[in-house]
Amino acid sequence: MSSTNRSAKSLLGLVALFLGELRDGLTMINMQSAFLISSKLYSEKQVGVMFFVFGMSQFLFQTPAGYIMDSSDRKVALLAGAALTTTALTVLTAITAKEYGENIVWMVFLKIIQGGVTALIPPGLNSITQGIVGSTGMTHQVADNEMKNHLGTAIIVLSGSLIAFYTYPNIGLLFIVSPIACAGVIFFLMRINPDDIDHDAARGLKSDTDANATDYQLASDSKEHVSAAPEDSTPTSPLELLKDKTLLIFTVICFLFHLSNGTVLPLVMQTFAVGMDHPRGGFLLSGMCIIVAQIFMVGSAKVCGDYSGRWGRKKLFLIGMFSVPLRCLILYSLVGLKNSIEAAGNDVPLALEIIILSTQILDGVGAGVFGTMYILVTSDIAAGTGRFSLTLGVTSAAMSIGGTVSGYLGQALAQDLGYQTAFMMLCILSLVPALAYTFLMPETCVMENEVKNVEVSNMESIAQNEERQVV
Repeated sequence: MSSTNRSAKSLLGLVALFLGELRDGLTMINMQSAFLISSKLYSEKQVGVMFFVFGMSQFLFQTPAGYIMDSSDRKVALLAGAALTTTALTVLTAITAKEYGENIVWMVFLKIIQGGVTALIPPGLNSITQGIVGSTGMTHQVADNEMKNHLGTAIIVLSGSLIAFYTYPNIGLLFIVSPIACAGVIFFLMRINPDDIDHDAARGLKSDTDANATDYQLASDSKEHVSAAPEDSTPTSPLELLKDKTLLIFTVICFLFHLSNGTVLPLVMQTFAVGMDHPRGGFLLSGMCIIVAQIFMVGSAKVCGDYSGRWGRKKLFLIGMFSVPLRCLILYSLVGLKNSIEAAGNDVPLALEIIILSTQILDGVGAGVFGTMYILVTSDIAAGTGRFSLTLGVTSAAMSIGGTVSGYLGQALAQDLGYQTAFMMLCILSLVPALAYTFLMPETCVMENEVKNVEVSNMESIAQNEERQVV
């Protein structure tokens, strides 16, 4: 590997580190929800409306954002502009929010704009990554990016939570972490040499090897898969791409996963933010929900990078997916116990609060595995099409709309039926994508030992042909 390439990969990791809370906007949206409920006295439904419009905006702009990234050679500038804009909107939200949601229309407008802007960030980072490391380097580099991303998010949220703890009730100052993180993103992003980015590789039009596309065909047993396009051919048309059955199944699963999982973290955070006698401590525990999950997401991303090539994508994906119903079932039981203690007029033991907090370990497994693997599976599906960012936009759009509906649904259930019932319904719902992936999704990447067997077989065939020529 050249020193230039090593330098570009190192810069990618640093960009991902500072991009933690900016990447899809959800970290700061979750912090904003706790801030608005505890400090600005918003209702759960008002926060749910803001989640809804933010997610709908992301949904509408994700696929066009992917198309823009595939078509543009100015990916670095687009990513930098998106980071700056979403940071400004986060700070503006904190500054202009009024108590009881008096200016809810203005807040909704800000979330519409922010959702559209953040849609550019995931395809931007991942297309730049693929343009630098190529398709064969994606597994390990995406895992490294995700590890740095989750670590950065944990550091940023810890800083914000401590600021909120010491400045309560005027906790809006916590959002100063957003411009600090953005400055780091811009600094390291601008140090990437545009010449290090192969834009054909970035859009998935060519790869370092044809093995991945061939392997995916064999693994899915699909002769008509669009990734069979020859290297350096023109990009596959968007309509042809959308005919891929595997892509359609995976898109639906992405929607269902986020429909069931998207609102669990905000609900857990809110049980701390609104359920404690000391709001300062509740807000600190709310921040710890994100921090604990992000720390374990680092480990999940590491495992995905090290073993998805050996074990395949599907086995790891299923571990992540089945962790969600387990987590919701545990939360159902713990919140029920907490409600019983409160109904009896007793104080909730700190030990119980810590046990509820510890369920975020499972979030680190579920969301951590999904966050890494969905990029790799999307890359497998898009190999050779020239439409990697567009394909990522499609799957990301499904995630956005799933998270959007989940956000409002979860908040409505919590307000109308209570947090315990909400967790049970989400538990049942989360089984659907897990079972769908089990029975409907093929393995999109052949394990490393099988790839080696294919390489050995190819070498033997070449040797036999040479022998025949000699004869």
